Amino acid sequence: MAAEPTKIRTATVHARLRADILGGVLCPGSRLKFAELCDEYDASVGGVREALTRLVEQGLVTSEPRIGFRVVSLSLDDLDDLTATRVDLEGLALRYSLQHGDVTWEANLVAAHHTLERTPLLAEDDPPRVSDDWERAHVAFHAALIAGCGRPRLRCMIDSLRDAAELYRRWSQPHDPDRDVAAEHRQLLETALARDADAATFALAAHFERTAQILRATSGLACDDS
Repeated sequence: MAAEPTKIRTATVHARLRADILGGVLCPGSRLKFAELCDEYDASVGGVREALTRLVEQGLVTSEPRIGFRVVSLSLDDLDDLTATRVDLEGLALRYSLQHGDVTWEANLVAAHHTLERTPLLAEDDPPRVSDDWERAHVAFHAALIAGCGRPRLRCMIDSLRDAAELYRRWSQPHDPDRDVAAEHRQLLETALARDADAATFALAAHFERTAQILRATSGLACDDS
């Protein structure tokens, strides 16, 4: 059965809003005004509201009583908490995945890494930004790492944290263009395939912490359009 036109339209608005938040078109901390969004995305108030509600659930937008919606602000305290929580939960899922993952899990992980390594990191925009194709491949690789854990609820929590971390990770890229993120992913692959849980979780923690370090070294992480 085909999806209803309203649902299709809401999905389109959600996808465009998410891309504009992650791409820096909509600045962290800025207000999201219904009239402007309806005009920009050619959508109804209801469609925009539903899309924003989904983005709240994904940690990219906040809702404030009597004020409305804002792009989530970036703060060092929240970054530290988010990073530590991801290290704890995703590290646990990775250990389970290495313990229980079978040959199919290994094959899917290798395939996901192959795609990621051969997908250009930056789009040909001015200024450069992380490409949507690379982003999809990056999400798929990290999902493949923990796909063998056998804990659906744990994976669901990790997915939510990954969405919340996405804005931080995207905004870290311009501040460290020489970061060898490909080497970090190769290390994750190699330690996972070796079933070395200690080395793999250490590499994962270092991978997350590197993004946090980049942001801690910068200032003015958010803008305020009140």
